[in-house]
Amino acid sequence: MSEAMIQVEVAYATPAAQKIIALRVAAGTSVQACIERSGITQHFPEIDLNEQKVGIWSKACKLDAEPRDGDRIEIYRPLIADPKAVRKRRAEKAKAEGKADKVTGGRPNPRRAKADEESPS
Repeated sequence: MSEAMIQVEVAYATPAAQKIIALRVAAGTSVQACIERSGITQHFPEIDLNEQKVGIWSKACKLDAEPRDGDRIEIYRPLIADPKAVRKRRAEKAKAEGKADKVTGGRPNPRRAKADEESPS
């Protein structure tokens, strides 16, 4: 009796190129084994599974997870900037330029600004 086979895809992308490799593997094959069998590291030698995160359909998983039939295994590149730090810098810049309320951080309320000008300090 032969083993059940499943169809999976292994995907990786850089700003300049992307590659999706479809392959059939035995059911129960780990994510790491699927990546190795796909040969994607021949196209992108910079892939280091010890450092980079992987996922199935945009949901992070471990290398020993078992994909199901039709799953896409994705290899993620490391972030070059912390999203929280970028958002914080953008908010501070908006406050400095008067595009954001200095107290709430939201859009400036023109009625509040007018009331502040009229009230004696």
